[in-house]
Amino acid sequence: MEYVTLYHNMPMPMVGIGTFLMTPDEAEASVRSALEAGYRLIDTANAYVNEKAVGRAIRASGLDRKEIFLETKLWPSFYEQQDAVDKTLERLGTDSIDLLLLHQPAGNYVAGYRLMEQAYREGKVKAIGLSNFNREQVEQILALCQVRPAVLQTEVHPYSQEKEYKAFLQKEGIAIQAWYPLGHGDQALREEPLFAQLAQKYGKSNSQIILRWHIQAGNVVIPGSKDPAHIRDNLDLFDFCLTEEEMEQIGAMDRQKRYYTSTPELLEKYASMVPPVDEQK
Repeated sequence: MEYVTLYHNMPMPMVGIGTFLMTPDEAEASVRSALEAGYRLIDTANAYVNEKAVGRAIRASGLDRKEIFLETKLWPSFYEQQDAVDKTLERLGTDSIDLLLLHQPAGNYVAGYRLMEQAYREGKVKAIGLSNFNREQVEQILALCQVRPAVLQTEVHPYSQEKEYKAFLQKEGIAIQAWYPLGHGDQALREEPLFAQLAQKYGKSNSQIILRWHIQAGNVVIPGSKDPAHIRDNLDLFDFCLTEEEMEQIGAMDRQKRYYTSTPELLEKYASMVPPVDEQK
């Protein structure tokens, strides 16, 4: 495993398992498979409504909690609830969260950030960060924060590499974490001739080539999968390296093509949406 270092020399695995769009049963099974395969980074969120299942999988693994890097995300409708972090900890069945993010720049996200800072000072959270925030919004947080964001989670893949944004984040000491690292199931992306060529050269799959590119580009990745074989394959990335020329060839594929685009209307909807977290099993 390779790691990125967050503040106060906190190591974060470069590869994790994501649980977006998974039912509780699916998330529990995937996380158990991932931990058995050697994963140590688990990503979930209030809005995924599977935090309890993720917590069960972690406990069932038999691993020491300190060995697992657990991250989750607060949903906008909880940003002004003083017990939001405590309730998240209760659902996960843990005393602390390794990384807590604001899920969306919606609602009163400044209050949400203050809530995370308080949780950090109380030792309930080891690092805090942002998800889906653009550069202007990150700059706003940097201007008012007492605890700096350690991670920015956003859409990144070969068709949307966010090069300028990454340079800004790197300058600010903020690690980037990629969701949709494989392009949201876009077969055109995965079947690019270059990936097929490199897959044949290294004896890997096209997806493994893309994930290896991410790691060498400095992107933490959290691909989701329900298939134990795919879960294992998505971690089998550390026995080869792409050459500098190959990295440049993939870098030239950037089309600034995103699969998710935020809008003011969508953010307003998020602010009023209340995930049924109390109904999850």
